[in-house]
Order: sequence, then C-alpha cells, then structure tokens
Amino acid sequence: MVTLYTGARLSKSTEILVDVEEAGGAALSTGLGLAGDTDLDIVRNPLLSKAPYLARGMIHKVFALSEDQVENQRSFFSLFEELPRRRLEVRFGKFSMPDFFDINSVGSDTHLQFTNWTIDNNGAYDYAADTRGYTVGFTADYEDRNWGFRFAEALMPKVANGIDLVWKPWQAHAENLEYELRHGLIPHKAGVVRLLAYTNYANMGIYRQQITQAAARDATPDITAHPWHITRKYGFGINLEQSLTRYLTAFGRFGWDNGKTESFAYTEVDQTFAEGVGAKGAWWHRTQDRAGIAFLTNAIKKDHQNYLAAGGLGFLLGDGKLIYGRENILESYYTMHVWRGIYLAPGVQHIVDPGYNRARGPVIVPSFRAHIEF
Repeated sequence: MVTLYTGARLSKSTEILVDVEEAGGAALSTGLGLAGDTDLDIVRNPLLSKAPYLARGMIHKVFALSEDQVENQRSFFSLFEELPRRRLEVRFGKFSMPDFFDINSVGSDTHLQFTNWTIDNNGAYDYAADTRGYTVGFTADYEDRNWGFRFAEALMPKVANGIDLVWKPWQAHAENLEYELRHGLIPHKAGVVRLLAYTNYANMGIYRQQITQAAARDATPDITAHPWHITRKYGFGINLEQSLTRYLTAFGRFGWDNGKTESFAYTEVDQTFAEGVGAKGAWWHRTQDRAGIAFLTNAIKKDHQNYLAAGGLGFLLGDGKLIYGRENILESYYTMHVWRGIYLAPGVQHIVDPGYNRARGPVIVPSFRAHIEF
C-alpha cells in the first residue's frame, strides 16, 4: 500500500486535505474465515482496481471559542501548529470514521503497532464505510481543556462490504457520537476514557427472518435475499487508555451491538473485549522502538450463530456449519527503528476458534512488516 498525503492551509482557520492511495494484492484466505482478521490493511476485495484512488478529501474548518492557544502536532489530519484551547472543528468530505472516532494511542496504528483489526478498532463498531474503509459525510468536534464531544453523519454502502455508497442520506445513513474525558483512572497518572454510540440505517437483512423464511422452503438462509428495505443497527463502545509508568501504557476496549441485523460494513462481531499494553523503546534505550501485547475475545449473538449454523454466509464468515465458541486472539509485536523513516516489525498472532467455530484452529500467524515514511 502507498499513500500520498497532501494538504493546503487556506487561512488561519481553514485547510483542505487530500490523500491518494494505491493498494493491491490479496489477503490471507482472501480475508475470509475470521471476524478478527490478522491485518487491518488487507484488500478485502481483490477484484477492485489497483489504480490509485481518492482515499480522503475534506475541508477542515476551526471555530475559535477561546483566545488562548495550545500546541497541535501536525499530521495528515491537520496542518495547524496551534489550535484554540476551546474550539469547534468541522470537517466535510471523504474520510474514514476511525480517523476521528475510537482512536487509541496504543491500539490504533497498524503501521507501527498491532495489526489485528479488532485490536486496532472496536470489532462491534460497524462503522459506515465502503470496502476500502471510507465514507462521505461531515464531523463536528467540540474540544475543551480536559474533554471533547464529537458527532458524525455519514453515508452507508449499498450492500454489505460494498464499494458503492447510497447517495440518499434520507434513506441510508449513520450517526456516530463520542464523548472523550482526558482523565486517568489511576490518581496522578494520565489517561483517557472514550464513550461511543452509533446507529446505522441501511439495506440490511435480519438474521431470524431469513432463517425462518429459508426453513419454510427447506433452503439455506441467505441474509441478502430480500427486497430493498431499510433496517436499523445500533451499538456502544468503551475505549480506555491508562499510563502505568513513564514507558508503559495499558489500553482496553469493550463493544456491543444489537446483533439482530446483518453485519454490514466492518466485520462480523456483536460483542468484543480487548486489553493490552504498549511499551516505549526508551525504556531499553531504543527511543523510536516500541512493543506491545494484547488479548481480545469476540462473540456473536444467538440469531447470528443460528444463521451460520444453518449454512448461511456473511461477507466474511460461513462454512456450512458451526460449533460455536468465542473467537479468542493473542497478538504481540516489536517495531524496530532502522534508519530515518524505515521501520521493521516482526509479530505473531495466536487464534483460538477462528470464525467462532470450535471445529477449526487453533491457528498461529507470524507476520513481518516493513514501513517507510518520507
């Protein structure tokens, strides 16, 4: 994968950001068979064009609500060196929902940290996205000294894991809300608590309904076998960061969704717990190195289980039968800074009951990454 980040400041409070990507190749097992897939950066649909495409293109406007300024670390999401301490930030255009929601400093960066996509993101957060992980919409983010609150409205895809979005927001749409409190759970140590809620309206099937209809015909259920109709899916999440020492930070996530409607945009998870710790290389005199270990457990609701057990297929899971068990994953990595913008990172994942099926696995997946920044 290659990404070209560009941007231009139009004024002291307005900027435009444009990112172009090129992605190719195919995932291990074409990305099928796991809810917590081993690599968040995989191309889930290898039939997509390998030509460069617009990943992000947005206008970012900052409304100052106080005169005092705070330092801002420049990145591909913002070019400003300083921002008002109290402010409202509005973005409009194409972006990825995890650019601004469910962020975690220890478990969100696939380039230098963990790679499993239910460690780097909340697995039960079925956020609005096309196959490549992007959507179109707007965000509004209010930030104060120790807390923030953000909202997003975005378009949903036409079909599960589809590349095309529905350009009728009065029919298919998603609302996302997150409250962030920058306060540690341990006295006198830094930390962050984030509370997430979302709701999706899209052309999603209902598991129990499709099972009943298929049983009446003595057929295999198909979650996509229904006329166009808009159904609702909703969920919640908790995202925690807690500094333990100068060099160690613990993190955790919990996610839940109602599980009755089709897993549609991200992955097939209805409940998830994840916990882990990240270490800074300065601890062992390697300032730009880092390491981490995390454990997660994913689950699906009973209707979803029954659908897979009856032979139904989701956009990621289904092999004709199911002996249900929670999908449990352990991942560790070490990222080594080699020279300037070059990083190498060996890692390994141990997966028990992949795809929630006790008849499969366990599986050990080693990995090796090379990351180059210019």
